[in-house]
Amino acid sequence: MEAKPPLYPVAGAAGPEGDGNSLGVPDGLGVPDGLGVPDGPEAPLDELVGAYPNYNEEEEERRYYRRRRLGVLKNVLAASAGGTLTYGVYLGLLQMQLILHYDETYREVKYGNMGLPDIDSKMLMGINVTPIAALLYTPVLIRFFGTKWMMFLAVGIYALFVSTNYWERYYTLVPSAVALGMAIVPLWASMGNYITRMAQKYYEYSHYKEDEQVPQQRPPRGSHAPYLLVFQAIFYSFFHLSFACAQLPMIYFLNYYLYDLNHTLWNVQSCGTNSHGILNGFNKTVLRMLPRSKNLIVVETVLMAVAFLAMLLVLGLCGAAYRPTEEIDLRSVGWGNIFQLPFKHVRDFRLRHLVPFFIYSGFEVLFACTGLALGYGVCSMGLERLAYLLIAYSLGASAASFLGLLGLWLPRSVPLVAGALLHLLLTLGLFFWAPVPRVEQHSWILYVAAVLWGVGSALNKTGLSTLLGIMYEDKERQDFIFTIYHWWQAVAIFAVYLGSSLPMKAKLAVLLMTLVVAVASYLWMEQKLRRGVLPRQPRIPRPQHKVRGYRYLEEDNSDESDAENERCGDCGQGVCAEEEEEPQGAPSPGSDPAGGCRRPCPYEQAQGGDGLEEQ
Repeated sequence: MEAKPPLYPVAGAAGPEGDGNSLGVPDGLGVPDGLGVPDGPEAPLDELVGAYPNYNEEEEERRYYRRRRLGVLKNVLAASAGGTLTYGVYLGLLQMQLILHYDETYREVKYGNMGLPDIDSKMLMGINVTPIAALLYTPVLIRFFGTKWMMFLAVGIYALFVSTNYWERYYTLVPSAVALGMAIVPLWASMGNYITRMAQKYYEYSHYKEDEQVPQQRPPRGSHAPYLLVFQAIFYSFFHLSFACAQLPMIYFLNYYLYDLNHTLWNVQSCGTNSHGILNGFNKTVLRMLPRSKNLIVVETVLMAVAFLAMLLVLGLCGAAYRPTEEIDLRSVGWGNIFQLPFKHVRDFRLRHLVPFFIYSGFEVLFACTGLALGYGVCSMGLERLAYLLIAYSLGASAASFLGLLGLWLPRSVPLVAGALLHLLLTLGLFFWAPVPRVEQHSWILYVAAVLWGVGSALNKTGLSTLLGIMYEDKERQDFIFTIYHWWQAVAIFAVYLGSSLPMKAKLAVLLMTLVVAVASYLWMEQKLRRGVLPRQPRIPRPQHKVRGYRYLEEDNSDESDAENERCGDCGQGVCAEEEEEPQGAPSPGSDPAGGCRRPCPYEQAQGGDGLEEQ
């Protein structure tokens, strides 16, 4: 009986005819030229499955880091667009809601004796008062959820506030307003932290060759500043467009139902610097006809869809701000320390000198939306011109955000002080100007003032955020610093809410005094830094990891933070110049008297070992 041929040919063995075809391919098919199939039983496997012959490692590495840089740009654009849509929907809905609820005919016909003005006052109280407590919980929430997920959660709370307007009742509007007030500071603090981290990542991906040549070395201080200037300019150019987006419901829907200025301003006697409160004498009926409930539902559905789109942008297109091991390090310093560190940063004289500027930053935005837009604009030109006045402010601020790029060539104080001086001149001009009610000949002055105020606002916002990102570039401190910044803004907004009934001259005087103090305090800080005065920053505790998983059994601590690496040098011991000094005679924890410079890993600490094994 003849032996059956094997089912699969053996690699390297001769075919049935002994023709030396190593793959057993029939003669008619053949092997294409250039395939490079070796003959014989000793054919090396590498020639069959080896690396691609034209593989260029440097080119592939360059393409990889180019993709990472494009990913960072995508993150910045997605976060900017998400913040713009979120704030635009919030402002647009709040503006439309307050105008509708102001009309007494609308309140009586739609809601009867439900007490809608009282609900609106409590809703505004929830939005403006709740952020005062944000300093207590914002850093804990950002560390617990992470920067990206805190942004997503806060945008979701804004969307929740929009959804409650489908059914306007006390038990829907007031709780959602309180939740919104709790999310204001965490949202903008995490946004500022996120943009700063993206600038640092872009620097890392652009200078990856330097990291390869000198591994485990921290980049020079201020090296990410050019990228931070560009990213903050992009972010605030998008953000200031939110004021224009907020006017779209007003232009395409609500303006059709409004009376003209001869009806709404018939009892207004004084405007501008001679006015008291907000629109004293304004007519109680501003709607010439009531909008249908069906049309209101359509508008609110569009706003809800835009808010949901903002959530998807943050969720789907924004990447993580930190690597997983960095997130673990940030949480592992202890929740008690995370709670205390924002208060401990008060010992830094740089923050103390910038507090007046933080307060003024909150004052000037509210003045643009209430004092300038209502006390000067609506009071003289009517409610139907409100949307166009705010659009002028928005477009001026958005275009002027790129003036922050002057910091690439000029000292960093120039854009910030220039914006403050522009606001100073405008405030002095408004202090002595009282437009006549129901007279539109001077409307061009108001539009020019709105545009110039937007230019000053853009220089203020981009300058402050860039300054904080440059001075506090340690990733362990950025969320604390931006929390303090936006908390003081929230305090300023709360003060404006309390003083809304003051005369316009008193508001302008407070604004002017705050601006002068802010500029003087900032210039004093810069003078101290030029003299070489070192700031005193609180010590960031070392991460205390739980002994779980294989990552902490390695000899090298892969989770060592940048500030810890700079503080500890090559041996992992020593004290940073910014920390409080320890006694000189005390040995460093984990130091090895035999000359080893590795501190024990957490597993060895738990086992009672002291790092290096004895030989």
